[in-house]
Amino acid sequence: MTENKPLILVTNDDGIESPGIHAAARALAPLGEVVLVAPREQSSSTGRSHPLNSDGTIEEVDCCLDAGTFRAYGVGGTPAQSVLGALLKILPRKPDLVVSGINYGENFGTGITVSGTVGAALEAASFKIPTLASSLQLENIDDFDKHIPTIDFSIAAHFTHKFARMLLEHPLPPEVDLLKLEVPHQATRETPWRMTRLSRQMYYIPYIDPTKGWDEPGRIGFRINVTRDNVSPDCDIYAVVYDNVVSVTPLTLDMTAPINIQYWEGELRRDGVN
Repeated sequence: MTENKPLILVTNDDGIESPGIHAAARALAPLGEVVLVAPREQSSSTGRSHPLNSDGTIEEVDCCLDAGTFRAYGVGGTPAQSVLGALLKILPRKPDLVVSGINYGENFGTGITVSGTVGAALEAASFKIPTLASSLQLENIDDFDKHIPTIDFSIAAHFTHKFARMLLEHPLPPEVDLLKLEVPHQATRETPWRMTRLSRQMYYIPYIDPTKGWDEPGRIGFRINVTRDNVSPDCDIYAVVYDNVVSVTPLTLDMTAPINIQYWEGELRRDGVN
């Protein structure tokens, strides 16, 4: 690896064989030296978890794409653990940029802590590395965990390149730790982008099959259930779902509520909470 161009780590939660991560690698190749490190298996919805039963093995895999041959590694672990494997074992130095994605499936609102895509990005951002979590909106929710070769990632790759380049050329504001990028499935290269807030709305609504007993295997399913009236116009959901524009959301690792803490503490103490 050379020191004279940016080192870019690309990871995801759909697995090292996902066409989304390959599309990201192709898009990012002109910006620097790209290394792919991702779970060896589909690992959606694992958040930033570090399961103790992950085997942690690392295997170099073939990843020969039209933009060149990339170093690529499959990890026996979650997306967040893949980031740690890259930082602690694989890469010779701290990367200049981490891109998580391109995920097949939007990551909106209160659900981002479930997302393995965002979880990997949070892991990287905790090391103070400029980080982008990139996702393409689903056309069919039942396909979120499948590798479908006909899915076109080219427009999402275009915007991933755009904002990756921005992160390499412009430092994030001090209060921002990472960016979350959401690309509508109907987007084109000319689709506008908008800075958005994270919605407080639940986007994926969980449900169970009522005919199954407790002792029967089966996972909880999800439906998309959102209306224009229950999301604010400045949020990520509204931008993608209702305005069909690209959403860019600045996120922070600081989950402290944005209130005057001292004032509220004083109010509680005056009310007898001691």
